[in-house]
Amino acid sequence: MEPETPLNLSKYVRVGDYLLKSKLRQSSSSTVWKAEHVLSGDVVVVKQVYLYKLNNHLKSCLDCELSFLSSANHPNIIRLFETFQAENCMFLVIEFCHGGNLASYIRQHGRVPEHTTRKFIQQLGAGLEILHSRHIIHRDLKPENILLSGLDGDVVLKIADFGLSCNLHPGKYAEKVCGSPLYMAPEVLEFKKYDEKVDMWSVGAILFELLNGYPPFCGRNNVQLLKNIKSCTNLPFSQLILPELHPDCLELCSKLLSTNPVDRFSFNEFYQHIFIRRKGVGN
Repeated sequence: MEPETPLNLSKYVRVGDYLLKSKLRQSSSSTVWKAEHVLSGDVVVVKQVYLYKLNNHLKSCLDCELSFLSSANHPNIIRLFETFQAENCMFLVIEFCHGGNLASYIRQHGRVPEHTTRKFIQQLGAGLEILHSRHIIHRDLKPENILLSGLDGDVVLKIADFGLSCNLHPGKYAEKVCGSPLYMAPEVLEFKKYDEKVDMWSVGAILFELLNGYPPFCGRNNVQLLKNIKSCTNLPFSQLILPELHPDCLELCSKLLSTNPVDRFSFNEFYQHIFIRRKGVGN
């Protein structure tokens, strides 16, 4: 789990019915806190959004996030318990996951076995199916935004942080450059219009990282990153694990990390792929 930054206060700050106990992370427009309900003692996450810092794009993203999470009820989507406003801030009270996030899991475990990777990707796909059915793209899928609940033997993945999500209907395109470069589709890095397949690239990058222990592409900056993506003819799998991977797994990863979005798997092609549909370890 990510280390927490304790508050430099003699007493915890109270907002609504919650005590803000420690800061988990912060951006220019929001702060995420670990918090407790003052009566029940239940541990939750409180996302504090500074409304006065939001431009029109971020306001639209917040509206999408609230609309989706308030109606979503799925084991692989983070739960939103309630929202309230105070002092030019919107507070989102969200489920706390004791297992941390997938990034910390990979740092702790290193390369993840293929059968465990399949289980994780199946759960990620199940959560994304809800987004797909509602024509929502996440736009910031990465290990840090996938939270873990449950015990080691029964880990449940939950898609979180919909702060950059948007509605995008079939046949429409978005243009706003947003996301995290290491998991960002090349068409976004190139400032081109894009569709829901940007999320599929991110899934491919997560699949690759689970299997290898590191992201598929890197670079000193976005220009170098894009150059490395464009110049790659074969995915840079570790030669130590390549012989152990099933051809179905390699095919799925390759199809998700297709540089040309026309050739990249759609969500339906991804979710119906035999690697996702196969059950058990030895099947």
